[in-house]
Amino acid sequence: MPNYFQSQTFTGSDFESKFFIKGEYESCIFKSCDLANTDLSGSVFIECEFLGCNLSMANLFKTAFREVIFKDCKLLGLRFDKCEIIGLVLGFENCVLDHASFFRTKLQKTVFKNCRLKESDFSEADFSASIFDGSDLSGAVFDNTVLEKADFRLASNFNIDPERNRIKKAKFALDGLPGLLGKYGIEIS
Repeated sequence: MPNYFQSQTFTGSDFESKFFIKGEYESCIFKSCDLANTDLSGSVFIECEFLGCNLSMANLFKTAFREVIFKDCKLLGLRFDKCEIIGLVLGFENCVLDHASFFRTKLQKTVFKNCRLKESDFSEADFSASIFDGSDLSGAVFDNTVLEKADFRLASNFNIDPERNRIKKAKFALDGLPGLLGKYGIEIS
């Protein structure tokens, strides 16, 4: 019988990577947990919250995240493209997601609020109707990405080629035009 945890709160003092138990976590809260480089493969997280945690470089092979929220977390180099795709629903607030890979993921309506996504890979992914409020997308890669109805009005430092991505009905602020027209080498003032 697999390990099952429901409605429990785990804090950094009693839940570090060396104590991680693979299993199913439902409606659990993880506070200040250091799970960097931890093997989370095969685990299931349903309606969980990660608050102030470090999951940098964790192994997410076949990890299921169903309606999981990350707040104030460090998520460097995570391979969300290796997660279980069925039921994958995520939300991020005040998180550092530099070098994360979302390659070919389907994460429609995902909210990135005040996140740093430097050099993250969104290639061939579906982020339609997603929101990037207050997020820094310096060096992020968008190639053959579905961004229809996505909201970039409060995002910064993005570079999205309209000819290589689907952006129909996406929202951009006027000061975001350089991020759409950068490849043409024109000056916008």
